[in-house]
Amino acid sequence: MPSDPAGARLRIGELSRRLGVSDHVLRAWERRYGVLQPTRSPGGYRLYSQADESRVRRMQAHLARGLSAAEAARAARSEEQPAQATPKIAGADERGLAGAAQALAQSLDDFDEAGAQAALDRLLADFTIEAVLREVVMPYLHELGERWAHGETSVPHEHFASNLLHGRLASLARGWGNGHGPRVILACAPGEQHDLALLAFGIVLHRCGWRVEYIGADTPVDDLAQAASEMRADLVVIVAAVPERFDGLTAGLSRLAGRVPLALAGAGATPALADAVGARLLAADPVTEAQLMRVPSGARASSGIPERS
Repeated sequence: MPSDPAGARLRIGELSRRLGVSDHVLRAWERRYGVLQPTRSPGGYRLYSQADESRVRRMQAHLARGLSAAEAARAARSEEQPAQATPKIAGADERGLAGAAQALAQSLDDFDEAGAQAALDRLLADFTIEAVLREVVMPYLHELGERWAHGETSVPHEHFASNLLHGRLASLARGWGNGHGPRVILACAPGEQHDLALLAFGIVLHRCGWRVEYIGADTPVDDLAQAASEMRADLVVIVAAVPERFDGLTAGLSRLAGRVPLALAGAGATPALADAVGARLLAADPVTEAQLMRVPSGARASSGIPERS
């Protein structure tokens, strides 16, 4: 076989272990600064080269010397040896998903509402909603949450970005209660205010044939049982970002699961809790989980959760 001039190709998990940098941060550096230049495997996975690894190591060295992430990335790229450089078609990044994602992230970081809305317009015009949500919006929100948790971004910035994205996703949700498919109620656990992932899940679920009734943030479990009965729901989905949101709710969740099929989602939902209350655990990303519950064409409401496709 011919040798790979860029070196062995690695999945992002292996690259993360070699560099001591989380995969979420690596994706953010790829999206925002172009430090990584992956290829795609036949199965669609990103594959990273020795050149990518070397570039990140140079960036880390510049970060250790006190440069900002953007400055360190520029310095690392400028030190690229000619033999390592990857040829590019002029304007390819601007036309691709990664380029548009980087433009969105930069606009949100700069409090540039017009720029962020324009970037979202380009993304939604050029790519499917599912691709934009899974490859751009959800990774950005994860990265933003990590930065906020580590004190690397301000509360005003987190609120600006979240509110802008929330408004845009809400606009995509119009009319999602219409149709003839099974009806799902979407809600956050008591005390849970973060509902962007739930919005994304509902948008894709509606595109997969479901009628969506959106309750949203901070919903008492007993009220959900009553709503499920009044709406004749076929499924209730409850999401929480941290396990503590479900503390003390086992009995109530069990009662709810006894009346209507129940699914738990988010980082706060665990296999042990789902088993204890008789619920399904939705452990994958919101877009994938919604696509796995696609309703067959022509199907109408039925009891129980459809089998995953």
